[in-house]
Amino acid sequence: MSKKSKFYVVWNGRKKGVFYSWEDCAEQVKGFIGASYKSYESEGEAIEAFEQGAAKNVAEHRKDTSAHHDTPIWESLAVDAACSGNPGPLEYRGVWTKTQKEIFHSKLYPLGTVNMGEFLAIVHALALCKQKNVTLPIYTDSVTALAWVRNKRIKTNMERTSHTHDLFEHLDKALLWLQNNTYQNVLLKWQTEKWGEIPADFGRKS
Repeated sequence: MSKKSKFYVVWNGRKKGVFYSWEDCAEQVKGFIGASYKSYESEGEAIEAFEQGAAKNVAEHRKDTSAHHDTPIWESLAVDAACSGNPGPLEYRGVWTKTQKEIFHSKLYPLGTVNMGEFLAIVHALALCKQKNVTLPIYTDSVTALAWVRNKRIKTNMERTSHTHDLFEHLDKALLWLQNNTYQNVLLKWQTEKWGEIPADFGRKS
């Protein structure tokens, strides 16, 4: 008896659609940054999944399984912030998790907190992914920032002053983006105790 064939859905790749062999699917996704795809047992399931989109069929699958991974999902983005003093001079950045190649880096704000930077980094990554139509998971090591994004609200004792004006203006824009946009990316907590420092770490810890 011949081996049962599978059907492959590509939501984000060189070409999108339903493919009838792994070889054809691989041509679309291998080496393609942000590739989003999945296999199915029947053609009907594959067609339905393609029409539903990646948000339901890939993101939720990653959300359910990622917490049990012993290793990170390497095809992802990682973000982090650095703050000298907390509060103090603040910056943040995002990198490809697998290669640690930097994809964005904020300016240096005169005064801010780590949580503010972590929050802005996540929203920056989400906005960039939406602009590029990329559904990669996003890692952060900040539980607080994840809660701020989820609740679309920040909590801080810092005051708006001449030193923090630009930072608060940026925070306002990030909150407005969350209010007016949806996203397909799964936000994940980087497991520092298992995996070491997050790839986007600035490496400035004493």
